[in-house]
Amino acid sequence: MASDGDRRSRGMNEDLPEATFAATLILLREQAGGPPEIPMIGRSAQMRFAASRMVFPGGRLDPGDFALAARRDLLVDGTHLDEVETAHRVAAIRETIEEIGLAPCVEGLDSPDQIALLRQALHAGKAFAQLLEECRLRLLLGDLHPFSRWRPDHAMPHRFDTRFYIARAPDLGEAVADGGESVHCRWGTAGDHLAQGGLIFPTQRNLERIAMASSWAEATAIAARYPMEVVTPWVEERDGVPWLHIPEHLGYPVTAQLLSEVDRAMDPRRVPRTSAPG
Repeated sequence: MASDGDRRSRGMNEDLPEATFAATLILLREQAGGPPEIPMIGRSAQMRFAASRMVFPGGRLDPGDFALAARRDLLVDGTHLDEVETAHRVAAIRETIEEIGLAPCVEGLDSPDQIALLRQALHAGKAFAQLLEECRLRLLLGDLHPFSRWRPDHAMPHRFDTRFYIARAPDLGEAVADGGESVHCRWGTAGDHLAQGGLIFPTQRNLERIAMASSWAEATAIAARYPMEVVTPWVEERDGVPWLHIPEHLGYPVTAQLLSEVDRAMDPRRVPRTSAPG
């Protein structure tokens, strides 16, 4: 168990309520002569978190994701995963269908119309497990690769414990924003999205990490190379100037940013000011 000194050095705040579980999916579409392209969505200006920012498809887990996690008959390659990890992967797939109309890692799909019907039914509130059973579909959970996990440990209106995954973009279907939470969808390389801006701190750092990969194989190698530790940013002063930091051993090419330059959607003014993690 971590000592009080260890908790302070790592910016951990045990007085905060539990963070909400969330899952995000980074889809990679390989292209000849260049790095993979990634679909990102522009969030509505009316959203309470990261409004008007560009994000990967994803969202919070709901009880149906845990219910589906228990349906091993609807899952492929999931026997080695615990319930929580399984539910996160389910949520990453479900949210991607809902938000951009692509259905990655779903076995048995044969037409874009089928995906459109799935999306419509999910938006209408129908259980994902019921839809998979009725359509004789299964989720290929082994095709999702854990990439990172982020959880801010400071007071903010919406605090998420988010697991990021990477997967191949499916050939079937077109990515289209849902017009609600997501108002537009844009494909581009990681470098393209970084150049466009409009990114909160975790999204920017994960895009920089993905940008090091020139292919799907390199992206999965990066994902497998580093331990899956929770990334918790902290503020540290350099020469009297505050910087927002993340650990240096997890494969991120940029591990610190001037606090004044961090997108305020993350509300870094309330990040604890601590020394660097030990």
